[in-house]
Amino acid sequence: MGEEHEKRRTSVTIFGQQYKIVGSEDPEHVKKVARLVDRKMKELKGKNPYLDSNKLAVLTAVNIGNEYLDLLKRIEEDEKKDGDL
Repeated sequence: MGEEHEKRRTSVTIFGQQYKIVGSEDPEHVKKVARLVDRKMKELKGKNPYLDSNKLAVLTAVNIGNEYLDLLKRIEEDEKKDGDL
């Protein structure tokens, strides 16, 4: 099997909890994603300190998903503009 399919374990901390992430992604990429999730959870918790962990995790996923879809939309619009040139 090629290196791109090799399973790697990466330890990360998200919102005070330790996780071992197993996958083929580069460990630095996994850590970067974990930092993004951690930062977003802390941001949302700061805005609403009464959220329990489950709701906080779901709202974090919804926020990151929304940011992702907004980015895809902007990329699509930019490609459309470039195609019109």
